[in-house]
Amino acid sequence: MSSINPQKEERKMKKEPESDRRKFILNMARGVGIATLSGFIWSAYVDEAKASQLTLRPPGALKEEDFLKTCIKCGLCVEACPYDTLLLAKPGDDKPLGTPYFIPRDVPCYMCTDIPCVPVCPTEALDKNSLMTDGKLDINIADMGVAVIDDQSCIAFWGIQCDACYRACPILGEAITVEYSKNERTGKHAFLKPIVHADKCTGCGMCEQACVTEKAAIFVLPREVALGRAGDYYIKGWDKDDEKRLKNAKEIKTTTEISKRKAQDKLNGDFLEDMY
Repeated sequence: MSSINPQKEERKMKKEPESDRRKFILNMARGVGIATLSGFIWSAYVDEAKASQLTLRPPGALKEEDFLKTCIKCGLCVEACPYDTLLLAKPGDDKPLGTPYFIPRDVPCYMCTDIPCVPVCPTEALDKNSLMTDGKLDINIADMGVAVIDDQSCIAFWGIQCDACYRACPILGEAITVEYSKNERTGKHAFLKPIVHADKCTGCGMCEQACVTEKAAIFVLPREVALGRAGDYYIKGWDKDDEKRLKNAKEIKTTTEISKRKAQDKLNGDFLEDMY
């Protein structure tokens, strides 16, 4: 006959609840850990997504909001770039993870005529149709951004002769021109000031890389960040194409106490008030 050890059975009964309790605590800890990690990852993603306003994208990229919805982060455009210009955003880059971008000061876009990074895009986040002229790819109409000059740190604006950005520009004499003006300080020399023409600049960044100052005095920014907007109420009357923007204009009427009165009464009233 087998005998039952009461003490052994008692220890076994105590051990089972303790084991279940330990498993429960461990599972809870894992759950909290996973939730916390997910929170950190999501927080990092949100912060990086917010920082994307200054991100420079490859040629043909859709507007940033549409680009982020369309890009599947496959990296094919990065692989296709022959100059290693394009980078794939990783944690800590302050950019949406897995998306392509470039830093002109390090490696600019070298304006490949066949634009190899664009046709390989499987989702058309890089739209080759936006780079077509007469049915052919045309890198000169790319819109990656626009160069901006800080005339306080550009030595050409000091009177020191420098045309590094002008010479580096692949659309020579169009995207950047040089403006000559007299140096009144010396009376003998001329300023050779670089001028960026936003309608021609592709945002390739060759000028930024070529800039001789310690921190580039010319730099590329996304067009919507770099440029202002006059609105649909200001039209170049001498430019027929610009007049097309009137189609988008909407009339806004405001009423004030002054506007309720006739202009003549308003003027006479002010005159009489000043007299008496």
